[in-house]
Amino acid sequence: MAKPAKPPYRLEDQVGHLLRRANQRHAAIFFDGLGSQQLTPMQFAVLIKIGDEGEVSQNLLGRLTAMDPATVQGVVRRLSERGLIEARPDPEDRRRSLWSLSPAGETEIAAVIPEAMAITEPRAADRRRAEDFSGTPEEAVLNPWQDCRNLYVDKQ
Repeated sequence: MAKPAKPPYRLEDQVGHLLRRANQRHAAIFFDGLGSQQLTPMQFAVLIKIGDEGEVSQNLLGRLTAMDPATVQGVVRRLSERGLIEARPDPEDRRRSLWSLSPAGETEIAAVIPEAMAITEPRAADRRRAEDFSGTPEEAVLNPWQDCRNLYVDKQ
């Protein structure tokens, strides 16, 4: 029996598909590592950016964390319900709220940052090794995508 011809379009080789799978894998690794705090990567991102900015509107927070308005609204609501962030009316626009870390949020983020760094560092070390790659220019262009596959996708 003849071997079937290679399909012209392989989903498994597409950048978008690899990125989606890598993101899913990273989210699972991240959540497993921070499981005791029950923070998702998006919740962690919101806490970090609020901590970085000190005080931020929900609209700007969405832009800083690359979240659409509905997603950031849900993340902010859950963090607020947990007492990790708090809001006050914006004195320049009373329709808008400014979000900041609560004392509990400051404590939480201080405890979580070392754990998040420990989760990320092994993958960053792998990426740095990949950046030392000395193949052809064509291989160098493809290497980040292979790195993505090696770090997250193929390790499921």
